[in-house]
Amino acid sequence: MQRSLARLLAAGCEERWESHASSDVAWRQLRDFARRAVKHEPPLRDLDDVTASFVNSWWMAVRTSKTGRDAFRSTTGMIRTDPRLQAGPVAEALSRRVPRLPSPQRSYSDREFGQIRAVARRQFRSALLRIQDSAQHLECWRSGDFLPGSQEWARGEALDILARTGDLPRVTTAAGRTRIVRRYEAATNGANWRALFLNRMEATSLGVLLMTHFGWNLAVISQVKAPQAAPDLGLDGHPTYQVPVRKDKGHRFETENVSDIGADSPGRLITQALEATRFARALVAEVQPDANRLLVWRTQMPGRVIKKLERRPKVGLFCLGLNGDDGARWGRHSGTGSPFQRGRRTVVAVERREASQHTQATHDRSYSLPDERVQAEAAPVIAAGAAAALRQARATTAKLVALVAESRDPQHAETATADCSTTDEAPVPTQDGGCGASFLLCLACENARVHADHHPRLVQLHDALGHVQSVLPPSTWARAWQDAHERLEDLRDKVGEGGWKHARARISDADRTIVEDLLRGDLNP
Repeated sequence: MQRSLARLLAAGCEERWESHASSDVAWRQLRDFARRAVKHEPPLRDLDDVTASFVNSWWMAVRTSKTGRDAFRSTTGMIRTDPRLQAGPVAEALSRRVPRLPSPQRSYSDREFGQIRAVARRQFRSALLRIQDSAQHLECWRSGDFLPGSQEWARGEALDILARTGDLPRVTTAAGRTRIVRRYEAATNGANWRALFLNRMEATSLGVLLMTHFGWNLAVISQVKAPQAAPDLGLDGHPTYQVPVRKDKGHRFETENVSDIGADSPGRLITQALEATRFARALVAEVQPDANRLLVWRTQMPGRVIKKLERRPKVGLFCLGLNGDDGARWGRHSGTGSPFQRGRRTVVAVERREASQHTQATHDRSYSLPDERVQAEAAPVIAAGAAAALRQARATTAKLVALVAESRDPQHAETATADCSTTDEAPVPTQDGGCGASFLLCLACENARVHADHHPRLVQLHDALGHVQSVLPPSTWARAWQDAHERLEDLRDKVGEGGWKHARARISDADRTIVEDLLRGDLNP
């Protein structure tokens, strides 16, 4: 069994997974499968001992949790590639469709997301202003603008050393500890190496802002390369950056063009990110030229071992990108919680409402449809659409369908509201070949004919329905009488105001009696 699973894992490392983290998760899931196989009675010695009943019992044990379903989906996808498990009942059991459970995660409210954005902007802006001020002072020092021996000159010397080495000169104390030489510490006003570099929390704040502007996930933020501005700045002089971003899964990249057009534009954030990380990126490029990342920051503990180097590799004193621990620590410090997963959901599902680094199907299935906030905000829109559809349907069905004739045809049968040309294809056919529809529906039937002799009675019916509307609840009126009333109004428009007025003058007692009986239901079939 171990050898069989090892072969599957090796094949997956070559073909299925793109990162060490993904293959590590798969290995843990295979290990759990192996433990389950050992505990089975009798123990499974190899993959050809796997049966449909074992797979089904495994599914019943894990189906109630998201983690269990993910592990089942991933592991069955691996082991069913073995030739011994590609036919028979076990193959069908391994091919079981595993639907996703509803995600318990929901997007932030506007207030919560605004707070996260404000905290990140405040922290990163403070760091940016510090680095910009230090960079300007360093440029003046290198231009010889300061008098040697002055405080400004000493600060410039310290910044120059820091820009070239990433650290300030240190001495070892009697206790065996190292500290920065006091005159350099004083020259930088205690900022030390932070004078030119972002620290861990400031870099995470920049990552949060990239998430709020672009909807990138943590992996994309960590791996995004430092973009280059297009050579042609255009007539307005605003730089446009070409940012390669990984799409879906695999190594497919698409270039996003981002323009710096103002203080709150995404392009301005790219400009500021390049400014805040330029000294760190320059030092990293000297050691490892191919380590081109936008998010580079100086670690406070260079000797600390980082286990997950794939997500946050180190180059000397500097770390590239972020990992989940950085987001969790930032959330604890800011009091907002780790912002990246819920924040990205908020941007993608609520603010942008479009797919980001995933397919449209994934966007709909995993982001928009299950999100409680999206559902709540969609309810009024859906209700308004349904109401509009109902109004449109009413407007369509409430139109006069009966034909307006010039005169009566002796071959047609008279009804309470019109003449009937035929009962063939009647809307409510009866067993004897007649029509069982209410006379109020005659005006909605293609077999009906309306001529001038009907107009007085229909005017009386129109007026009577108007009186009924004034005394009935709106819902009752709409359900029972509104369609008939609107068809009569359509007839009035066709007859014209003059013809309608003339018909009113010809209303007879017989017309009034028929209308009264019709509304009471006495003339219903």
